[in-house]
Amino acid sequence: MDTATGELVALIAPVILFAFTMTATPGPNNMMLTASGANFGFRKTLPHIVGVMLGCVGLMTAVALGLGHIFTTWPILQSVLKVVGSAYLLWLAWKIATAAPPSAKSASEAKPLSVMQAAAFQFANPKAWIMAISGVASFTLAGDGYLLSAALLIGLMALVTIPAISMWAGFGVAVGRMLKTARHWRVFNLSMGGLTAACVVLILV
Repeated sequence: MDTATGELVALIAPVILFAFTMTATPGPNNMMLTASGANFGFRKTLPHIVGVMLGCVGLMTAVALGLGHIFTTWPILQSVLKVVGSAYLLWLAWKIATAAPPSAKSASEAKPLSVMQAAAFQFANPKAWIMAISGVASFTLAGDGYLLSAALLIGLMALVTIPAISMWAGFGVAVGRMLKTARHWRVFNLSMGGLTAACVVLILV
């Protein structure tokens, strides 16, 4: 095994740990997936799950190709992103908090996020930006090994994200089965909306 291959192999374990830590820990995506799993079920939440993965991978690819340097050149853009992302997240939190119980919804009401909506949200999600920038900065090799190490990072990110965030949707499904009355659903949706809104504090700190 040559030196370059050895360096790539050595990245695998820490990249997997990083990807799991960043995607499995509480954050805006996982709060919304929990609420979606409870309200719509796992199957209808699958587009949301796939969208999160595609959005994270797309964002990390963009950062690896140089988009992350924009924040270094124009730091004000990072502040703008935080404000825009926080405002959008508060709107989503409001939608979750005021959602009607599943039994009260018609087929045309309150649908889960689509693949495109979930993917697009990652570009307004400051946690996703932190993950992408810190991942590319920490787990890519200099020189000729850069592209291969970036591809390894992005590929492992895609593989780890799906099961990591699916746990939250599954948790939501389990909770949803325990909610028997409209009052239970109101309390749950208010709680999930509040937790989603609380993520704004972490973003702005």
